[in-house]
Amino acid sequence: MTVSPGDLWVAAIPFTDGSATKRRPALVLWVDGPDVVVAAVTSAQPRSATDIALLDWQTSGLRVPSTVRLSRLDCLEKSLLLVRLGRISTGDAASVKMAWSKEVRLSF
Repeated sequence: MTVSPGDLWVAAIPFTDGSATKRRPALVLWVDGPDVVVAAVTSAQPRSATDIALLDWQTSGLRVPSTVRLSRLDCLEKSLLLVRLGRISTGDAASVKMAWSKEVRLSF
């Protein structure tokens, strides 16, 4: 399976207690060997500066209007990526990158 940053996948996201997983859409931010770092994709409206509404959600393979939530990151094994939905558009990718560079900061 080929996984690239900018891909949208349905992923089996583990619950924090490890008891189960839930199938959720996710945006691949980067690939690190056998792992990927993904941002959650939700149908909820943006609620903070780190939530980016996708304007081209339909052409990206999503079924409903969607938001990338940069405050909700997961490091997953590639095997947890189940179905490739598509790829983020150039315009939406630029919006995600801008929000990342302006809003995501270490706070320690």
